[in-house]
Amino acid sequence: MSNLRTGIGAAVATIALTTGGIAFAAGANADKPAAKPAASSAPCAQQQKQLDRAQAKLDDLTAKFEKKAAKVKKDKKAVAATKGSAKAQAKKALKAAKIKKVHVKKAKKAQVQRVAHATTRLNKCLAKSSSTPAPTSSATATTSPSTSASA
Repeated sequence: MSNLRTGIGAAVATIALTTGGIAFAAGANADKPAAKPAASSAPCAQQQKQLDRAQAKLDDLTAKFEKKAAKVKKDKKAVAATKGSAKAQAKKALKAAKIKKVHVKKAKKAQVQRVAHATTRLNKCLAKSSSTPAPTSSATATTSPSTSASA
């Protein structure tokens, strides 16, 4: 009997959560269709979004690199100030800090390249979108003289 009650309780809970989840998902997605066309209607919106994300990540890595450099500097001072077994621990901490600093430096260098490539993609897209309307009007102009030559 208790298995039956447990099973019924689980089924009721599942139905309640599913119904609530569907209502929540419908409410959460209600504003997304309106936002999506606005983002895609702007020329080069995707490239701009990628550049913004890459730049934000670069800013984060720059701040992180500065913190790691400060930690290395602090650990160097700690090594110089300590003696005995504490000096060995300070040297270990300094070595670990240097390794982390190098890792962040490599990540930052890679992110700089990503930002450069994203900027290039955005510039190409902007150049393409600004030059695209001109050939369209030229194609119309070339069609018009051939039409008038036939007439």
